[in-house]
Amino acid sequence: MKTKIGMLSLGCARNLVDAEVILGSLRRAGFAISEQVGDADVAIVNTCCFIREAQEESIDIILKLCRLKQEGRIDKIVVCGCLVQRYKNELVNEFKEVDAFVGVGSINKVTLVVKELLDGVKPLAPTSRGLRGRKTLGLFAQPQFLYTHSSPRVFLTPRHFAYIKISEGCDHCCSYCIIPRLRGRYRSRPMDSILKEVQGLLRQGVQELNLIGQDTTMYGQDLYGKGMLIRLLAGLSARAKGRWVRLLYAHPAHFSGELIAVIKNEPSICKYVDLPIQHINDTILKKMNRNTSRRHILSLIDRLRKEVPALAIRTTLIVGFPGETDAQFKQLLNFIRQVRFERLGLFKYSRETETPAYDFVGQIPEKVKEVRYNQALSLQQDISTEINERFLGKRLCVLIDGADEKDKNIFLGRSQADAPEVDGCVYVKSAKRLRPGDFVQVKIIDTLEYDLVGEAE
Repeated sequence: MKTKIGMLSLGCARNLVDAEVILGSLRRAGFAISEQVGDADVAIVNTCCFIREAQEESIDIILKLCRLKQEGRIDKIVVCGCLVQRYKNELVNEFKEVDAFVGVGSINKVTLVVKELLDGVKPLAPTSRGLRGRKTLGLFAQPQFLYTHSSPRVFLTPRHFAYIKISEGCDHCCSYCIIPRLRGRYRSRPMDSILKEVQGLLRQGVQELNLIGQDTTMYGQDLYGKGMLIRLLAGLSARAKGRWVRLLYAHPAHFSGELIAVIKNEPSICKYVDLPIQHINDTILKKMNRNTSRRHILSLIDRLRKEVPALAIRTTLIVGFPGETDAQFKQLLNFIRQVRFERLGLFKYSRETETPAYDFVGQIPEKVKEVRYNQALSLQQDISTEINERFLGKRLCVLIDGADEKDKNIFLGRSQADAPEVDGCVYVKSAKRLRPGDFVQVKIIDTLEYDLVGEAE
């Protein structure tokens, strides 16, 4: 009987791809993949630690797995990912029930780790100082691994869409962010490998390709000596005719006129841009080390709106950054009112050790952060409601994700303005059965705060 492996992946889509590659390697090695971690022989959790809430979620999951092991429901526990890379000493010393810890730099070794644990091989001593004597396998190499088109993957997304990681690591040094320490220097995947991977996914029936990386706009600069995102998008668009290609994590500092033209002119490229801005006040942007300015951001958004009128812009903003004054926060609110983003993610500043911002003066109390967060969220809710009302009576192309659990005549889908898992949806009424991956023309008949309601035609 095959050993069953269960996986929980936490955090962002980049982490999800890592989990899929880990599972692909395990399946190729002959292990069975269990849909439920509690039914598995070996439980693996791929952790996140980007902000405090992510760290708390990761710790909570590890504790739950430890209880399952104590109850005899699982045999081995492997903890991997960002939290391990960052807090290896603390985790190894705290969680005695965990059998192995694998950092981001060693995710390609998880299959070997599982084999050794099941074969009863004496665990290796962790390579981190101060951990000798623990009988726990620990691998914490510097991040260098990049998966390729030949790396097997067990997809954790529905079959009709996939995430394509075009790069790993980050060369930006944003003062609030721990990612460069965890993920290493920026490393682009060879274009040929990406195109081969995409060709295989298209043959499998994938309808939506979501390009991800710490900063997709920097793609190719390290590998080819110049930016190659435009060429990559052109190659993908040529192959993905009739499907969607979506660009995520595009840093505003590197957004070029050529990129705007590709988004405008290539029919397969979604009229959607994920443009993390974080703030609009120049003093805050400088303290964040974002390498951009209020003037550049406003100019870029204005150009995007003019050249691609149907474009949906998603951004992320941080409230409560150290030193943020009431006036600077009000400037941020006015910016939200002025630009009227179609999609907006809000975060309260999370004070992270090993980042420059941790030691900045003027740390904002949590209560103030909460008030500012709620004010900005309320403003965006009103804007989103007003934007959605403009779609009444209009027709949209919708990609079906699945059926509603309660009503067999209602299906859940997304327009080009909605990235999977982070944006809203379109509730589609249809007497005809619709399948995940179907593209359907939908007439919008009602609107909600973040979602739309329509009838299939």
